[in-house]
Amino acid sequence: MDASPLMVTALMFGLMVLLMMSGVPLTFALGIVATGVAFWLWGTNGLDMIFLPAFGIMNAFVLVALPLFIFMGVVLERSGIADDIFGMVHEVMGGIRGGLAMGTVLTCALIAAMVGVSGAATVAMAIIALPAMLKRGYDKQMVSGAIQAGGALGILIPPSTTFIMFGFLTQQSVGRLFAAGLLPGLLLTVLFIIYIGVRCFFQPHLGPRIPQEERGNWQKKVKALRALILPGLLVFLVLGLILLGVTSPTEAAAVGGFGALLCATIYRTLTWRMLRESLMITTRIMGMVMWIIITAIVFSKIYMGLGAPALVQDLLSRWNLGPYGILILMIVTFYILGCFLDHGAILFICIPLYTPIVVSLGFDPIWFGVIYVMSIESAFLTPPFGFNLFYMKALAPPEVTLVDIYKSVIPFVGLQIIGLALVVMFP
Repeated sequence: MDASPLMVTALMFGLMVLLMMSGVPLTFALGIVATGVAFWLWGTNGLDMIFLPAFGIMNAFVLVALPLFIFMGVVLERSGIADDIFGMVHEVMGGIRGGLAMGTVLTCALIAAMVGVSGAATVAMAIIALPAMLKRGYDKQMVSGAIQAGGALGILIPPSTTFIMFGFLTQQSVGRLFAAGLLPGLLLTVLFIIYIGVRCFFQPHLGPRIPQEERGNWQKKVKALRALILPGLLVFLVLGLILLGVTSPTEAAAVGGFGALLCATIYRTLTWRMLRESLMITTRIMGMVMWIIITAIVFSKIYMGLGAPALVQDLLSRWNLGPYGILILMIVTFYILGCFLDHGAILFICIPLYTPIVVSLGFDPIWFGVIYVMSIESAFLTPPFGFNLFYMKALAPPEVTLVDIYKSVIPFVGLQIIGLALVVMFP
């Protein structure tokens, strides 16, 4: 059936948003729309565009790294390492104004380097750090914002599962993507810490020092730093193997999974029950992720089969925005879509469409990958569908209202935009 790409674009995205607003899970929304449109346009021949990509995805070796990194993160999360790291923060930084909040951001960055997803650090710190800081008189918006922003670092600081999927889609080196994401991740971590430190210095009531009797001496502080040894060694081992080219990301992920089990053994938290639960959680997460990947790729294949890339390139050339104008327009679409869609759906819908345009404009696709991840990081914090907002509301005490949670992320989203602007200006 003949149909203009513009009309089908409006139909596909309109139906997808309508289904999601009615409560249909993302995977089913993408699959229903893709299958329906394929059959409508090409009949039974259109079903080949559904089955062939699905089988192709199952043969992608790089995706083997996903369950291994997820397993590594789940084991580390359940081994008690996060509790020990926050205990170290309490000892070392508690005597500084805003020290616990700054240390929480640092803890989130460390968890991000061990886990590779956003939710783990947010959930762990909401359980461990939020009650501790509220008990010591910290401002509820300051601490909830710090936890959510720190948790969002999980998709940027390697080993990031989002970079693995970006590399799979664009056929770019995952190792190079990891290397490229390291400094921007540290940049955002430093920006968050500086912001908290400056605000608490001029407004001490936002993050008071912990009482004198709770502060340890220098001997206790040095002893507390031992909590960093095991996770630090594991992070440096996994990232070092990848960045030095010793192993592929998939092989390094296997080393990381074994290292996580070793850490849990040393912490004496490795039991058959813990191992079984970790494997079940990994299986559930990976099952969800794979269905999103399959349906999103099918959706994007059908959309591109309509000639959408040529349509988009034609529209952009008519507007005469110039290379950086087009790049900024793409970033704006990431922010807008991030308010309504899961970051995985945005990745599989937009990146196959945008990457050829980015390359034709003379930009480095690795650099564009970092820009995408930094842009979409805000999707975890922006209402109405920011995942970290939901995690925080589910775990926060009643006195932390939804309005408080929404207000808390505003300055941190601003800092994310500043960090993104710096990466755009200084590739």
